Amino acid sequence: MRTPYFLILFWALTAVFPARADEGMWLLPLIEQLNMQDMHDKGLQLTAEQIYSINHTSLKDAVVIFGGGCTGELISSSGLLLTNHHCGYSYIQQHSSVEHDYLQDGFWAQTTADEIPSPGLFVSFLESITDVSDRFIPALDSLTTEKEKQAKIREITAKITLEGKQGVHRVATVQSFFHGNAYYKVVYITYPDVRLAGAPPSSIGKFGADTDNWMWPRHTGDFSLFRIYADKDGNPASYSPDNVPYIPKHYFPISLAGVQPDDFAMVMGYPGSTSRYYTSWQVDERMNVSNAARIKIRGVLQEIMMEDMQTDPKVRIQYASKYAGSSNYWKNSIGMNKALKQLHIVDRKRAQEAVFTKWVNADPQRIQRYGEALDLIRRAVEGREQAQRALINLNECLTRGAEIIGFAQRLTAYYNRLKSDRKSAQDSTYIAQFPLTIMPRFASFYKDYNAPTDRKVSAAMFELYTELEPQSANALFSSVNRKALFPFIKKKYKDDFGKFTDDLFRRSFFTDSTAFKAWLNNPNAKARLKALENDPVFALALAISKEAGALRNEIAPYNEQAAKGARLYMAGLMEMNPDKAFYPDANFTMRLTYGQVKSYRPADGVTNHYLTTLKGVMEKENPDNWEFVVPEKLKELYLRGDFGEYGMNGEMPVNFIFNGDITGGNSGSPALNARGELIGTAFDGNWEAMSGDIAFEPDLQRCINVDIRYVLFIIDKFAGATHLIDEMTIVR
Repeated sequence: MRTPYFLILFWALTAVFPARADEGMWLLPLIEQLNMQDMHDKGLQLTAEQIYSINHTSLKDAVVIFGGGCTGELISSSGLLLTNHHCGYSYIQQHSSVEHDYLQDGFWAQTTADEIPSPGLFVSFLESITDVSDRFIPALDSLTTEKEKQAKIREITAKITLEGKQGVHRVATVQSFFHGNAYYKVVYITYPDVRLAGAPPSSIGKFGADTDNWMWPRHTGDFSLFRIYADKDGNPASYSPDNVPYIPKHYFPISLAGVQPDDFAMVMGYPGSTSRYYTSWQVDERMNVSNAARIKIRGVLQEIMMEDMQTDPKVRIQYASKYAGSSNYWKNSIGMNKALKQLHIVDRKRAQEAVFTKWVNADPQRIQRYGEALDLIRRAVEGREQAQRALINLNECLTRGAEIIGFAQRLTAYYNRLKSDRKSAQDSTYIAQFPLTIMPRFASFYKDYNAPTDRKVSAAMFELYTELEPQSANALFSSVNRKALFPFIKKKYKDDFGKFTDDLFRRSFFTDSTAFKAWLNNPNAKARLKALENDPVFALALAISKEAGALRNEIAPYNEQAAKGARLYMAGLMEMNPDKAFYPDANFTMRLTYGQVKSYRPADGVTNHYLTTLKGVMEKENPDNWEFVVPEKLKELYLRGDFGEYGMNGEMPVNFIFNGDITGGNSGSPALNARGELIGTAFDGNWEAMSGDIAFEPDLQRCINVDIRYVLFIIDKFAGATHLIDEMTIVR
């Protein structure tokens, strides 16, 4: 069916001139120039200086990077931090055991002395964002090749980061924006002592689990509490029993007023990655290469993991975080592909490209500057397709899928050193230090490793990879037995990958923590090297690493070509639309997004309300389905209507939505009202707009938040942790 001309015209116009009202992940130093009038028109009562200031306290001082992949916010003068349950999930799991199952039962520290240190967890505060484009652009404009440009970028970046570094905890980074058309210096200060203070049981914090993930209406109490610690002078410090709760520059007061339709709302946080300026070829690649592989492979992996998790409580705890991490973007990929198709995003991108091409071709100087932009991207995507698909299949099946392979790959650098520098490897100091350096990482691996589960998963992944990449599989698996895979499997194992994998695991010292520790503590470096060379799992891991490296090398020139095309295309779009306020793609730097509390209509005759309540939790209850189990105490509170001061007209609000623009990394971000008071915590997007990382849909896209009143209700009435409430500044 041919697309009607009026639709093509509409898509072209809306793609080039998107609705600005609620779209955008805005850089904080630019909001005064680009956004303040619009924000004030929607109800904001703050100034730009109150939101972001280098010289004075501002809202940005209460927002942190949490654990390198989420956002968190300060909610007390004693360093109490709020984030999502799913952001704290791996740390809650880290401290859980069959005897103390904090995932199932929750955890509430009664005093600061009861708060649990979380090794590896850190938070980072933003100090400043400074435009340093003038140090890059003139130098880059004088260069002709992409290789020269990349070398110059590395050189200038190294100088700037060195200038901004003060001690081990204060670092400066350089971030590229608008696909290499702007550069900013971003300075952070990091606090490495962060302790678990409180978390609801997963039946609240993860209510609805995979079924409700990315869905609205939602009824999830997705929050957890941590506390930041510092030395006695308030400076960052590694864990010490002498550390004290951190006193923040700013923390958010908490509003009990709730939300109403059309209320102003904003989120400040660290969105991870968007691709709003993708071309049609890149959208097609995302759908049919990376998303398609993730959907197929992770679906197989998760089914096996869940079967073992439901059978054994210990395995459930060990694999809870792994499963959640895998399934989150598995479902995201399914929803994204569905939305991209339903919303005709490829057609809309083609329409935008047609408008751009017409504009370029109308001026010889534009042809010279931007004429190759789209063709560079197209040829790069087409050229790397086969290698890109092969690399994704390799990583998803073998490096991420088979745990023991990814584990063994961590030793490839050490192996190469042993092999190439035998004199250094024999040095007694080096031998003594090596186990001390790496043992903590491997101890944490074995704590959450179940070999029987990994055997099942690995067998399935080996077989699936063989179906997807038969030629590569034949070469890779021959490294295990020095024989071609297919005849070997057929003859010795009767085409049974399970038996092949059992034999592989039996012959490897990697699959047993005691055997691995004995290898690691062997003082003879030659013996260690020989053991690695004779281990079949390590041989396979080494071959996989080599294959991945070869594929990355094959893809690299195409990536450089695509990067050049994207830089030119972005510059051309901005020149073509001089009156449009552009925002850069997300890259895990602090951004502000804003909008209004709004319901939406996902389909004809269907309206999704802006607010959900505890009544919906009870309606979804299913004691036979772990995803929808409701704690008895929560049911008792509901039946009594015992909501304290947190209820609203006899109901207990749970979640709400507004039309803010968020993505992964924003999880845990503070949702704020017009006065900068905390009204909730962002934790998800909605299914109908899963295309959002590539194309914002103003009529559909919604930011899902835990209502702060539900957070307080759970802490106070459900958990009885009123001492935590007493720390907070409540605006009644």
